[in-house]
Amino acid sequence: MTGGVGIRSRIAAVATYLPPETRSTAETEEQLRRLNPGLALPTGLVRRLTGVENVHLRPEGWQTSDLAVAAARRSLEQSPGPVDLLLFASASQDLIEPATSHIVSAKLDLDCPVMDVKNACNSVLNAMQVADALIATGQYRRVLIASGEEPSHAVRWRLQDQQQFLRSFAGYTMSDGGAAVLLERVVDGPDSNDTGPGILGSRFVARSGHWAVGTLPAGGSVNPHAEGGSYFDMDGAALQRAFAEVGVGLVEQAITGLGHRIADLDFAAVHQVALSYHDTIVDVLGIDPARTVVTVAEHGNLASVTLPLQLQLARERGLVGEGSLVALVGLAGGISLGAMVVRL
Repeated sequence: MTGGVGIRSRIAAVATYLPPETRSTAETEEQLRRLNPGLALPTGLVRRLTGVENVHLRPEGWQTSDLAVAAARRSLEQSPGPVDLLLFASASQDLIEPATSHIVSAKLDLDCPVMDVKNACNSVLNAMQVADALIATGQYRRVLIASGEEPSHAVRWRLQDQQQFLRSFAGYTMSDGGAAVLLERVVDGPDSNDTGPGILGSRFVARSGHWAVGTLPAGGSVNPHAEGGSYFDMDGAALQRAFAEVGVGLVEQAITGLGHRIADLDFAAVHQVALSYHDTIVDVLGIDPARTVVTVAEHGNLASVTLPLQLQLARERGLVGEGSLVALVGLAGGISLGAMVVRL
């Protein structure tokens, strides 16, 4: 904003919760072989194809909302104060009804409006877009975005054949976890340009014709009673082709549209489905790998928790600080891509 006063939102806190219990890919493969004696599964296949070493598993009896609450409490410890709106943003949920945001709010003992924002692995990024718009229009001052991802319940362990194993493959690399991002109102002074903290801009694109490439087909009107179970079903090769077709050009467009270049970024958080995906995206965009954090190897695919975790780790490792220019790059089933540029 030049020559006037503008309202936007800044990131006041970022926190995550990663369950201490983990399962290695070697243990995953061992269990698959034990339960499916006829399965031809070469040793180390999951790790070679994805780079995933471990995934996190929710504590016994915990729900999606509990993972979100654990992270949300940590964010509120970082930045105490009232919450005017709670957005639950996740690919997972406790129930079809009510919105999981109500359950999270009740567990946090909040007294504010709530709603869910759901768009697969881009849920948190889209919730930040929604919260930023609501803050910028003066409707709220502080918005808490909470995510809980619990894909472990959708892992298929007993398989009919090799084809079903391939279509269930994504589930073996996904992790349980929680994340929270707290956005609050900030007022720009005259001639501040983008030197002050806040969300500077974003771009999103969807190619919804590819929605059937990856599904968790249960609980809705298509399969209301989860006949056959509630398991991941994904054509990994088709998903990769779909993302290649769309490309990641909007990331550069978002950055250059704000008067910056890729080289200006202090850090880029990129959603990570597999290590090879991450390396390809970073290479295509020309991002310095030293300005990224790899999380998929140690923590698996955390869905919408991924970007907050990378931002948190970047802060802890001293890669970013006050004034850093950061890009958040999201990829999600459906399919959709998003890029957001933030000044910390």
